[in-house]
Amino acid sequence: MKIHLIRRYGLVVMSALLAITLLSACGTAAGEKKGNALKLKIADISTNTVFRVAKKKGIFEKHGIDAELVTFATPAEGVNSLFIKQVDVAFGADFPLLNAVSKGDYSIFASSGTATDLSAGEWKMFARNDIASAADLKGKKLSFSRGTFIPYLWDVYLAQNGVALTDVTLVGQGGFDETYVALKKGEIDAAWVYGSVLNQKFAALTEAHEMTDMSKTPVRLGTGLIASNKLIQDNPDGLIGFMKALDEASSYAQAHPEETADIMYDEVKQPKEATLKDLPKNPWNIGFTEKAYEGLVGQKKYMVEHGIIEKDFNLNDKLNLELVRKAFPDRVIDLK
Repeated sequence: MKIHLIRRYGLVVMSALLAITLLSACGTAAGEKKGNALKLKIADISTNTVFRVAKKKGIFEKHGIDAELVTFATPAEGVNSLFIKQVDVAFGADFPLLNAVSKGDYSIFASSGTATDLSAGEWKMFARNDIASAADLKGKKLSFSRGTFIPYLWDVYLAQNGVALTDVTLVGQGGFDETYVALKKGEIDAAWVYGSVLNQKFAALTEAHEMTDMSKTPVRLGTGLIASNKLIQDNPDGLIGFMKALDEASSYAQAHPEETADIMYDEVKQPKEATLKDLPKNPWNIGFTEKAYEGLVGQKKYMVEHGIIEKDFNLNDKLNLELVRKAFPDRVIDLK
């Protein structure tokens, strides 16, 4: 009898605690107001300085954002997490952004302004030592990270050098650590990687060498911000503050590289020298440029032609630039 009562009492307590937890979660749900601040869960990666500087230096708070950073291995994973409402806002390259807006009620609402030659030069292609030119890639296995733009980059690079995509085998992989091991073992023959940490790591391979970089191709990697149409519609002032915070944080990071390197080391243990090397090549300038638009147009065409996007759509219908135009009117193009 006593055991029965204890069990009943335990169940009541557990139920009460669960109810309290659920009520607390509802009270601070993502995308809602917390006091005067807009609570946002933001998809991030461990090498991106902008969000971490904005949070660490109180810049988000200054612009009315209660930010929670959710870290993913790649920006593409962060964009995909929108589908399960794990985050409210994500950033990513053209490929995952287009994939997301093709499947749901989401819009690209700004670009980071990083579609530059300088940034493109940080995408390095490493190949096994027996490969000296693009022609040597025929019959080889080429790596790509799933859900990213890299198949498009391979297609453009190969075509530029007279090699057809059908002449190679593309091997999908989950992340750069997997790619590193596969290239070292000879399970793949070439791969594109990005950033000083990875470039240094791959350059140290005795089995491979750097063959080229993306700046020698016509591909320029745009990076955009994406959110649900509902969030954009319900929180216009909040998202304007969010974009202003990002722009201010980027400017702060560029002006204070040593402090930014310290922040990145403290937060994610990124080597300070890596941050100092990458930082000047990736300044965010929030807006929406002609290069950003052209990048989206080119990759959308590729994705539709290759069946990656099953149902075509009007790109302009998926670009909501009203808020970024209010935030930075001189940095936003008129849509064609």
